[in-house]
Amino acid sequence: MPVVAFDTLELTETLKLSGFTDDQAKGITGALKQAQDVHLETLATKQDIKDLSAKMGADLSNAKYDMIKWISGLLLAQAGLVAALVKLL
Repeated sequence: MPVVAFDTLELTETLKLSGFTDDQAKGITGALKQAQDVHLETLATKQDIKDLSAKMGADLSNAKYDMIKWISGLLLAQAGLVAALVKLL
């Protein structure tokens, strides 16, 4: 990922010419510079997103299987309970 550099002195001078005070121009320039200096290794790459997507897909498949298993068991238990109640009444 390429890093884009900008001239902080030029930005400060441009802001001052636009009516900002020296402190305001330096503050804005410093904030922009700090925002630009994000650690690039903490950003997700396309491969990171693909890996996470694959893992989430597998996790969702497992969750779907577990839900079907539990619902099927509960459905059978409910059918047995209804059959027992019908016999009693």
